[in-house]
Amino acid sequence: MEPNVDIAFDCLPLRLVGRVDVPLDASPTLRTRSERLRAALVQFEIERAYYLYNTRCTFRLANSEIDNMLRFSFEGVVLTDRSDCKANQAELSIELVAETCGGVPATVYEWLQGTIRRAVLIEFDRFIAAGQLANRVAELGTVENATSLSGFGGLGV
Repeated sequence: MEPNVDIAFDCLPLRLVGRVDVPLDASPTLRTRSERLRAALVQFEIERAYYLYNTRCTFRLANSEIDNMLRFSFEGVVLTDRSDCKANQAELSIELVAETCGGVPATVYEWLQGTIRRAVLIEFDRFIAAGQLANRVAELGTVENATSLSGFGGLGV
């Protein structure tokens, strides 16, 4: 079945992150990401927490590539159950980055944020079922690989 919501993300298992050091010359985007990553390390049980970044969530309300499209970006943590087989919770910062609808009312925006959280949980369950989570953990494997492959190279991850 073709998905109705296009969701993509990169995933960094928090258990592979030793610490987060921000370079003095870091861009504002990199600095913000590192602050969120550092907060996630403090806030969540890292054994079953996954940091999602480089993300997108696109709704095509009129089945058109151009008309009535909403594109969001999100960043944050997905928590899984104790067996790492099901996503339980998504703590995400969500931002509308593009739209071709002529504006989104505040109440609709709030409703869409909840919908995105649920959609990310469903997509993360698919990510797990397809074996991609296990592959990602194995691919990153060590802190050195996590740094080079995750996009957090300058953060001391």
